[in-house]
Amino acid sequence: MRVGIVGTGAIASKHAQAYRNIGYEITVCTNATAVTGQKFSNATGAEFVPTVEQLCRHPHLDYVDVCTLPGYRLPVVELCAISKKHVLVQKPIAINLETAERMVVLARDAGIQLGVVSQHRFDDSVLFLKQAISDGRLGKILQADAYVKWYRSAEYYSRPVKGSWAGEGGGALINQGIHQIDLLLYLIGGVDEVFAYWQLGALHQIESEDSISALLHYRSGATGVIQASTSLWPGYPERLEIHGTKGTAIITGDKLTTWDVQDDSGYAAPIARQGASGSSDPMTISLAPFERQFLDFGEACKAGHAPSCSAMDGFRALQLVRSIYTSCLEKRKLQIAPVTF
Repeated sequence: MRVGIVGTGAIASKHAQAYRNIGYEITVCTNATAVTGQKFSNATGAEFVPTVEQLCRHPHLDYVDVCTLPGYRLPVVELCAISKKHVLVQKPIAINLETAERMVVLARDAGIQLGVVSQHRFDDSVLFLKQAISDGRLGKILQADAYVKWYRSAEYYSRPVKGSWAGEGGGALINQGIHQIDLLLYLIGGVDEVFAYWQLGALHQIESEDSISALLHYRSGATGVIQASTSLWPGYPERLEIHGTKGTAIITGDKLTTWDVQDDSGYAAPIARQGASGSSDPMTISLAPFERQFLDFGEACKAGHAPSCSAMDGFRALQLVRSIYTSCLEKRKLQIAPVTF
């Protein structure tokens, strides 16, 4: 597969390593700052072009990988809908639901695939747990929780766009907690009610939340909590806890660290002592799940079916994020309707 990359910052470099490992070619790249884009071009061998329009029209391109801040998504999808290029966007899919819906509809009408990077779906621990839950090994799910108690320095938020509503759509939940939100929805199913509290700029000089806690009610009847923070020094590995009538599974970082299940049978659980985490450094994350997601997206493009983490999955994760924010802002319990468009 031949890939074009829009935005050549830190996460693009991580993507580039994964593409190299699986044999995908980075054909072309662009960046709003030409010097930064040219540096990435020199490192990867990709052709640098000065505009997104040129990149999306490039004749030797199978899909476009958007590695920008989340406020810049829709223009790329609009251009790719015209040029019939598939699109993969870094999480979150967008910063508001109106933009996200427009992206989904544009891609659908143009007949192109639109995927969202949520690489933790492809961790060994999550792949195992998804199948185990489906097979009923945990019994009926009673409680499903996610904890993202991370730390980010003042330098991390030194750019004005970081932690802003207009540029990033919020703080710890939409940027750091979005992966765990996606995993809860992927493993347990939809949430129909939330109630939440936030702390705006509790530690950092930002306008959005750097700590937030939400109570969730799933459509299945299960309950749960999600906590996300970037203000808890020194930062601790994220944790996903799933409790059923037959036992408990806990993922710490990217590894399954607890599998306590009564009278269990079936494929042996891949228990590990600890896993990789971006708790204090956003770049200390494994390449393997990126590689798996990119291979999955490439196959979806070739076969003409939705990828494992589709635009609709990205929309549902953003819908839950925005609902939690609305609950915080309005200080009330909020109902969440199923996505119908």
